[in-house]
Amino acid sequence: MSYYNLTFSNLSSLEQRQLPILRAWSGDIPRRAVETLSAGGVIVFPTDTVYGVGCRIDNDDAVRRVYALKNRPRTEALPVLLADVAQLDQYARDVPAVARRLVGRFWPGALTVVVRRSDRMPSLVAGGGSTVALRVPNHPVPRALIGKAGVPIVGTSANTHGMPSPVTAQQAVFDLGDRVDMVLDGGRVSGGRESTVVDVTTDPPRVLREGAIAAREIESTVARA
Repeated sequence: MSYYNLTFSNLSSLEQRQLPILRAWSGDIPRRAVETLSAGGVIVFPTDTVYGVGCRIDNDDAVRRVYALKNRPRTEALPVLLADVAQLDQYARDVPAVARRLVGRFWPGALTVVVRRSDRMPSLVAGGGSTVALRVPNHPVPRALIGKAGVPIVGTSANTHGMPSPVTAQQAVFDLGDRVDMVLDGGRVSGGRESTVVDVTTDPPRVLREGAIAAREIESTVARA
């Protein structure tokens, strides 16, 4: 739906459901957002790359909702956001030295690493597989949410299959509508490109998706390992 084609008629479902859209200031995460996550809700939030949609990783019903609203097969793992680098060893195992070099250079930032998941990472989030994609974003909102929630959150782009990744909260709302429980509006994100995804379970690591970080930067960092 085009931004300019919105009418009171096609916004009626949002009005009836009263979708909360809150300002997301860097120093003060709305308490309601953390409560929504804790209650099993699904929220939209800004990151350093694009707007994300997610939930707590330890709530299976919420994770299933994310799969459904993204039209994503449950066999395709969902990316997960961490609050800080220290959480890497809690939710991943057998992390190779080259992975630590990569995250040491690019975290927090637009690097997602595919690692072997630890037992603390739910199988549903990982698509039933043995690996999971992890990232520490360079944005205070998701990192504060994770810190206050006490658990990592799913952090996939806030768009349905085939739609562009949103760089504003409005774009996310007009795509996902009232299928989410809350939107944190932090304005237009500064990045605008999705993260670069690197599989560090292979030797040498493989760039699965080139995004905000150029593949040559990944390759030069790996070469120095």
